Amino acid sequence: MTTYTPLIGITCSISHPIDGAEYYVKALKEAGCYAEFLYPAGIANDAARRYEGFVIPGGRDLDPLLYHECRKYSIREEDARRVSFEFSLLSKIMRLNKPVLGICYGMQLINVYFNGTLYQDISSQVSQAMIHTEGFHRITITDNPFMKAGCFTVNSSHHQAIKSIGKTLKPIAYSEDGIIEAYYLPHHSFLLGVQWHPERMHDKMSEGIMNTFAGACRGQ
Repeated sequence: MTTYTPLIGITCSISHPIDGAEYYVKALKEAGCYAEFLYPAGIANDAARRYEGFVIPGGRDLDPLLYHECRKYSIREEDARRVSFEFSLLSKIMRLNKPVLGICYGMQLINVYFNGTLYQDISSQVSQAMIHTEGFHRITITDNPFMKAGCFTVNSSHHQAIKSIGKTLKPIAYSEDGIIEAYYLPHHSFLLGVQWHPERMHDKMSEGIMNTFAGACRGQ
C-alpha cells in the first residue's frame, strides 16, 4: 500500500533566504511530506487551497506596531510583504481547518495574529532570563494532543518571545525562566507553535512533532 505524500507550503521572504531552509525540507521529507517554498508574490486564497499543510518557519523580528507597541529595543524587522501574506494566509487556513506549524518566528507571528504580544528583547525585559540566543536549554511540556509531555532539552536561537498569549491559544511548554515555549489551538485540526527549531534536532520528541504534523496533513 502506498502512503499518501502531502504537499506542504513553507512560507518565506522574497528579499532574503530562510536560514537553514534545507533543514525544513529534509525534516518534512523524513516525515513523509513533500515541501515547496511559498513566496508572498502568490495569492493567499489559492495557496491555502493548494497545500495540505503549512509551515511558518524562522525569520526576523515582527514590527512592534503589529501588537500595538512602539519600538523600544533593537530589532531586525522581517519583510513586511512576507508578514502581510502570512496573516492573510492564516485567515484562510483557519476557515479551511488545515494544519499549520509555527516555528520560532512562525510561532511569534501566529501569536500576534491571535492578538497576543511579544517581548521585543528577552534579555532587556525579563529579569533573570536565561540566554535564549544560542546553545540549548531545558523546557517542560505539559499534557497536550500533539507532543509528548515531560522535560526536554531544546535548541536556543531567539531574542524575542511571547509576552501575552493570543486569544484561544493554549500554552503547553515553558522554559525554566517562565518563557512560553509552545502552544496549540484547541478545536483545530492541527495548530502548534514551538519556539525552538525541531527541524534541526535529532531527538524523538522533535521527530514526533514532524510526524504528528504530517499525519494531520494526511487527515489522520
